[in-house]
Amino acid sequence: MAGQRGRDVLISIGDGSDPEGFVVVAGIRAKTISLVAGLVEATTAESPQAWRELIAEAATKRAEVAGSGVFRDAASDARLRIAYFDGEAAMYRLAIPDFGTMTGRFQIAELAYGGGHEDEATFAIRLVSTGVVTFDAV
Repeated sequence: MAGQRGRDVLISIGDGSDPEGFVVVAGIRAKTISLVAGLVEATTAESPQAWRELIAEAATKRAEVAGSGVFRDAASDARLRIAYFDGEAAMYRLAIPDFGTMTGRFQIAELAYGGGHEDEATFAIRLVSTGVVTFDAV
């Protein structure tokens, strides 16, 4: 498999309609998608040779997405800003070319704006899942 261009990963936010429609948020230049499992330890004095033991299927799962870039337009900027200030757990879709699509509710944990004196305005965002995240392989 050939390497993937990072710029081809798209983060879209739902519009809240039924059925849910999605709009691309922004020109994301750098991004990370992390799938995390909070493990539940069950080690006791009777654990074989004091090796750590975990309770199978008891872990909590979460997905986190971090990215930065330039907003696509004023509407996408406004949509994210509203979701942040309202504390909305909106539907998001993360499209990863030649891999698949992750869809689920996320809350904005961090939203930062910046930019140099002679450069475009930029933003950084960190999303944390608030429920089930599904994955559809390509």
